[in-house]
Amino acid sequence: MTETHPAFFNRRRMLCALAALPTLALARPALAGDTLGFGELYKKFGVLGLEFSDKVKRLAGQDVTVKGFMAPPLKAEADFFVLTEIPMSLCPFCSSDADWPDNILVVYLARKQTFVQFNAPIEAQGVLEYGSWIDPETGFVSQLRLREAAFNTA
Repeated sequence: MTETHPAFFNRRRMLCALAALPTLALARPALAGDTLGFGELYKKFGVLGLEFSDKVKRLAGQDVTVKGFMAPPLKAEADFFVLTEIPMSLCPFCSSDADWPDNILVVYLARKQTFVQFNAPIEAQGVLEYGSWIDPETGFVSQLRLREAAFNTA
């Protein structure tokens, strides 16, 4: 019987482990990027309105995760919803960006998902956008949005 050299065995083990890494990476869910809390959305509130925080400006265009609650959707087949800091039983959309509450953001889903109860905590993940924008389909105004988003119950 031939004796195997310990260095050969360790090298073989290392090569096998490296070969398995791509498979393990595919099996693991993708990281959602940075987290953003409702208290981190705005820098200040003044007579000119809300000023976005430096963190929001830095994370714009990147994947972020925000924890909150789903406001009741306007219709059952919507591909978007409002994420709120606290449970709300009514949809908090406003008529203008001047009235925009500081503790909500709009989540535009990458694909339709089944909505959850308004008092169930969720985590929404998507690409962060900021600045006043009017949805051409609904006419709703938003200041903060997640695009290409998905959500999970927390």
